[in-house]
Amino acid sequence: MRIRSDFDQIVHVTPDQHAWTPSPLPGVARVMLDRIGGERAVATSLVRYAAGAGYSPHEHGAGEEFIVLDGEFADEQGRYPPLTYVRNPPGSVHRPYSDPGCTLFVKLRQFHPDDQRHCVLPIGERCPADGWQTERLHEHRGEQAVIVRAAARANVHLRASHYCRELLVLRGLITWQTEQTRTLAPQSWFRLAPGHPLRVVCLEPSLLFVKTRPHFDNEA
Repeated sequence: MRIRSDFDQIVHVTPDQHAWTPSPLPGVARVMLDRIGGERAVATSLVRYAAGAGYSPHEHGAGEEFIVLDGEFADEQGRYPPLTYVRNPPGSVHRPYSDPGCTLFVKLRQFHPDDQRHCVLPIGERCPADGWQTERLHEHRGEQAVIVRAAARANVHLRASHYCRELLVLRGLITWQTEQTRTLAPQSWFRLAPGHPLRVVCLEPSLLFVKTRPHFDNEA
């Protein structure tokens, strides 16, 4: 399966385009933002757990990265409220579930094989009164994950990267100029091709997840 798998193209998905499809597990649905492979895939997705849904223990052979968007997610190591950032490195095993239900932003099989950092980081809602600032969550071999905290009317500009870069709106409202001006609400996502700078304008205090994404040899 290939979904938005040409990383030389600029792509976007907004909430009105979300197509929730059932996963093989009852009570878990997902929006496939980009994907290379079947059930063992290099994938970026929104994942929604119904109350009480969960998986049996399983291994993430090439790593898992996620942000809790709403509700509460859990596994053997703890419970994760909204705006928690988690990295489970290659070879890690867990049994995920959600008692009240939750929505996650999930990236699978996008770790460098020697990246063994596990982390659980609270992001928080804080935004500056003026301008914008970045807060690093993770960096390894060209991969960078940051939170952008921006005030209303802030113009956010990140220089072009050699790698593709993607953005997920966590909180707030932004405009993004491509061939037209798009207004992006929470859970909107876009991915830029290598060599394209990132420019957005925040219409209100906004919290953005920005990922610079090398291609590692994890294709399913």
